[in-house]
Amino acid sequence: MVVLQMVLLLCAGSSLADDLFSPNVNIIAELEKLKNMEERIQKLEEALAKVLRENEALKTLEQDSQNKMEFFQKENEAKKVAFSAGLLESGTGYTGPIDTPKTLVYKKVFSNIGGAYDPNTGVFTAPVKGAYYLRFYGHSHGGTTMAVSLLKNGETQCSLHSWKPTANGNASNGVVLTLETGDQISTQLWQNTWVYDDPASYTSFGGFLIFPL
Repeated sequence: MVVLQMVLLLCAGSSLADDLFSPNVNIIAELEKLKNMEERIQKLEEALAKVLRENEALKTLEQDSQNKMEFFQKENEAKKVAFSAGLLESGTGYTGPIDTPKTLVYKKVFSNIGGAYDPNTGVFTAPVKGAYYLRFYGHSHGGTTMAVSLLKNGETQCSLHSWKPTANGNASNGVVLTLETGDQISTQLWQNTWVYDDPASYTSFGGFLIFPL
């Protein structure tokens, strides 16, 4: 019995030795495979890190583009400027005569894109620096004298007149002005003159931004 056990142990040891030193198992080759696998994993990790960095850069670029787009949209909105207004809300009636020059306040607002015209004061304030086209129109009845001037920051730029016409008198004038941000434009009725307003021929004031500077 003892002899049999010794024989079995010798056989098992011989089999284990054969497995370890078998020509079918190349330990160096297996170690080389592990090394190559580690290098591949490292390269994959580096590639993944690069992709993540590029993704973050793209997110930053996308956010910058979005911010710039929003800025330009807001800037373009600010550059949309146009207004038109008639003198009286009722649309019919005289203004004047007066003893001293008077700023005309156009109450009947037809449009006020950009909100630069103030119907409470009759003053248009340039929201951005640029070239503006401004026009005003006066209407009068026969036998009355009409005279209105366009003012920039209180200084006369141009005027219109109608001296006691036998019938209705109409006149208009317009000008292109370079305005700085905050410059104020208004119209002024001369002393001892009249203007008349009716839906068929409004005494009016209007203008728009041609292009910013």
